[in-house]
Amino acid sequence: MAKILITGASGFIGSFIVEEALKKGFETWAAVRRSSSKEYLQDERINFIELNLSSREQLVEQLREHQFDYVVHAAGVTKCLNKADFRRINTEGTKNLVEALMELQMPLKRFVFVSSLSVFGAIREQQPYGEIRETDTPQPNTEYGRSKLEAERFLDSLIKGGQESPLQSKSAEAEAFPYVILRPTGVYGPREKDYFLMAQSIKQHSDFAVGYKRQDVTFVYVSDVVQAVFLALEKGQTGRKYFLSDGEVYQSTTFSDLIHEELGRPWWIRITAPVWVLRVVTFCGEYVGRLTGKVTALNNDKYHILKQRNWRCDIEPARRELGYQPQVQLKEGVHRAISWYLENKWL
Repeated sequence: MAKILITGASGFIGSFIVEEALKKGFETWAAVRRSSSKEYLQDERINFIELNLSSREQLVEQLREHQFDYVVHAAGVTKCLNKADFRRINTEGTKNLVEALMELQMPLKRFVFVSSLSVFGAIREQQPYGEIRETDTPQPNTEYGRSKLEAERFLDSLIKGGQESPLQSKSAEAEAFPYVILRPTGVYGPREKDYFLMAQSIKQHSDFAVGYKRQDVTFVYVSDVVQAVFLALEKGQTGRKYFLSDGEVYQSTTFSDLIHEELGRPWWIRITAPVWVLRVVTFCGEYVGRLTGKVTALNNDKYHILKQRNWRCDIEPARRELGYQPQVQLKEGVHRAISWYLENKWL
């Protein structure tokens, strides 16, 4: 029985990866922190392992007795009070895990890193918008995107012979590290908490949009991300990077329109504000967050994300090389997500 390690297992995407691994018959190990919730990790077949991604030395000791065939690295943060935490968790955490696996000479068949379309930032913003392609130069405009891009570049250095890793002298091991990178666009579905805030707002009779210039957005339902993860484990080529979306492009109001419909069309006020208003709101939100010590969705990264006008991306390489075929389009995905929120009394 193949043995798989999944980091970020208690999170939104990670918990679904764990479920799929069990369905496929893997010996499934969920990496968690001591403080992690196991709300969605109730299956008795799950094996738990506590990993400290902030320390390579501790990771070596925590992993020493294990031999994993596959690793899916889905751990990370999308919001932080301190900018430095993005790099500490998303970049250094990835680096520490990989170096620990290499030091232990773990005989991995595949390491899948869940990155993000956000590594590219606001490019191809002139109309008509073009698809972001892997040959484009990343220009991340968020701390989150920058931290994910740094992690990607570390992985790339293992093949290119860069000097970022102190283990580069073990050239055979470095060249053989079998990583694949996935770059999903906005991921939504049951258990997701950021898009949920939009549904909550609409139920409370308001919808907020930003900017008057056309915005092309893309989405991918969580089960399609999971599909891509297991295709990448099976077919991914070392060093390759794949964009993930549902293959369609939507206008900025489409998502909220579908939520509104699923909620029974309550009366609402739709406010479209100029970008400078968003700048003020997110600046204040970040300031309040620092005062209270609570991470807020209204932060500087959110400003750049909502301001960005083009989220198109090219998923043809994933289709061609992995056999990736999105199964859930936005209308059906929103129906499933809102149904789950209602059944679980989130709304």
